[in-house]
Amino acid sequence: MPSVAEQLRAAREAKKMTVDQVADQTKIRTDHVRALEEGDYSAFSATIYIRGSVKIYGGFLKLDLPPLLAALDQELKGTEKFSEPPPLLETKKTTVDTVMLMLAKLNWKMGFAGIIAIIVAMIVGLFIWGWHHHKASDPLKNLPPAVYQPANSGDTLPLPKR
Repeated sequence: MPSVAEQLRAAREAKKMTVDQVADQTKIRTDHVRALEEGDYSAFSATIYIRGSVKIYGGFLKLDLPPLLAALDQELKGTEKFSEPPPLLETKKTTVDTVMLMLAKLNWKMGFAGIIAIIVAMIVGLFIWGWHHHKASDPLKNLPPAVYQPANSGDTLPLPKR
């Protein structure tokens, strides 16, 4: 069975297209198209870019993609750089990671509506509590009984007229 590079090159040559024409049509860089046709995967930084480029290129050439990608996976397993995927996380999950994941799963529209409803309920509750507290309290309860003390000893109060 021919390699992925040979299949891609043969299909391109069968359509009588140049590398530049393929690069223009697929929007894959010219040096990447050449690297794919030569089987030189070192031009790519990660396996996902190789797989994506082969998928786009093979689809453009109307090749059968599942066997092509299976052959690519076999070829990549033989390389040192792309044999195993890199680990996604170097450390264990912390509490902060768990909290951030929970926050990311929240429906923020409902959350904001809930927060606003809680704030409105608190304001209404404080208003009602303040109103009842104001009505129940006697502002004059701490005043002593009223006693008239004239400023001058000779002053008297006027008597009401009848």
